[in-house]
Amino acid sequence: MADDGITRLDAAGLLGHADGLAGLLVATVRDGASLGFLADLDRATAAAWWRGLAGAVEAGGLAVWAALDAGRVTGTVGVAFTDKPNGRHRADVTKLMVHPSARGRGLARALLATAEAAAADTGVTLLVLDTETGSPAEALYHRAGWTPAGSIPDYAADPAGVLRPTTLFYKRLPAPSGETARSLCSQ
Repeated sequence: MADDGITRLDAAGLLGHADGLAGLLVATVRDGASLGFLADLDRATAAAWWRGLAGAVEAGGLAVWAALDAGRVTGTVGVAFTDKPNGRHRADVTKLMVHPSARGRGLARALLATAEAAAADTGVTLLVLDTETGSPAEALYHRAGWTPAGSIPDYAADPAGVLRPTTLFYKRLPAPSGETARSLCSQ
């Protein structure tokens, strides 16, 4: 794997790395990744988007990790937790991305494994995500043991503005200390 250190960012860390995360997001979108933004995304808009997540990180509804190589942000992943009483056992993996110059070194897999382990440590037993059908990310999730649940046509526009299908995935995580999803939901 790469030398990139993976660090969980608190709200201050997210704000401190917002410009680096913005550069990562812009480069990844320009490279064709469908992450909710179009190809004309500029760094200022991307940085503002990242800064806007600090409140969710502070409140505990979102966890964000950054891979750093000599201080440069080379990758990121997030886990969004639900605040609904009947869904506390599940979370969404969000914005897994690796800078185009840092690909091919196992960083995406390491980020995904970090998110999975951290989610399990909080009692999450089910992770879900969606990704553009046919994308390199889809192949990563298959290799990492995620189960496809189906696809939705014309789900989101790719960076060029073309509507593309998405594939929904899930992964079951072991319940902590023998707890069941029902007991987690009653807390």
